[in-house]
Amino acid sequence: MRLNQMDQTIAQERESLKSRVLHMQAADFDALALDVFRYQYTYNPLYQQYVQLSGVSPEKVEHWTQIPFLPIELFKNHQVLTGSQSVLFSFESSGTTGQIPSKHPVCDPGFYQEISKIAFEREYGSLSDYHIFALLPSYLERSTSSLVFMMDHFIKSSGSVLSGFYLNQYQELVQALREALATDKKVWLMGVTFGLLDLVDSGIDLSFLQEHKDRLIVMETGGMKGRREEWIRDKVHAYLQEKMGLDSIASEYGMTELFSQGYAKFQGIFTPAYTMRVCLREVGDPFALVTQPHKTGGIKVADLGNVDSCSFIETRDLGSLEDDGVRFKVLGRFDNSEMRGCSLMVSGMGN
Repeated sequence: MRLNQMDQTIAQERESLKSRVLHMQAADFDALALDVFRYQYTYNPLYQQYVQLSGVSPEKVEHWTQIPFLPIELFKNHQVLTGSQSVLFSFESSGTTGQIPSKHPVCDPGFYQEISKIAFEREYGSLSDYHIFALLPSYLERSTSSLVFMMDHFIKSSGSVLSGFYLNQYQELVQALREALATDKKVWLMGVTFGLLDLVDSGIDLSFLQEHKDRLIVMETGGMKGRREEWIRDKVHAYLQEKMGLDSIASEYGMTELFSQGYAKFQGIFTPAYTMRVCLREVGDPFALVTQPHKTGGIKVADLGNVDSCSFIETRDLGSLEDDGVRFKVLGRFDNSEMRGCSLMVSGMGN
């Protein structure tokens, strides 16, 4: 009976938090983040253990930036789950050959779809205004990709018969883009970075895109996945802009371990989703914050969409904050030696 009551209590808290997350405004972020933190500290044993190892007393946390952020590596070897609800499936990262993939348990796929849709539409307008083309080699081959799951929902929400997925059928994709741009709707081409580069290097005439650049969004995400030499984002964007005749290339910041995304319309400056905020740690000290704009630090993400896992994630990405303290750039990755401080703490945690 006690267990039953406990499950009911957790379920009620969970539903209350999810409802608040869906309807939150920017001013609600700090208070809601603190409530999510206390909920996850109470009902997520792995996270509770990490918070205790970090030496932070939950009752002394007064601002979301003071919350301990769980190292992202723990998604590889542990189930990061808050509460006792059923896991329907897990998103898995692609990783490279020989790497252990990260797994993110999904208990409410509809919640993920809803917050990702709201996040996109707040930046770009209604999905029903778009024809959507998803060029996602290396993602489409995996049924566990969160990006494919999100884009499938977006494509269905667009209501366009032209919208769809593409692996490497560049001729078919270009023909579909021509048809879409002949209509009055806007067009969104979402592509994994190396896939877009392969498209523009295919020799197919893309000059027609320039005539419609006011209605066309080309967005890259995901990097090279070992398929091509790694380029910095500025070089990728300059190359794509030249080959496509466009003034700007957009970017998406997302990952298996996050339910929320950030979008950059130009210059690689990301606006986080309404459910998401970023703070930075000093490169040499995981517990010291970087507050100075344009200074490089390690990206920590508070993602309130992660109600069922952990909302406070320390990534391996390097970045900087803009003057407003909200928008951010992604500048690269930590190497293994720079992550040593966190790794020592993680190695002290049980399975």
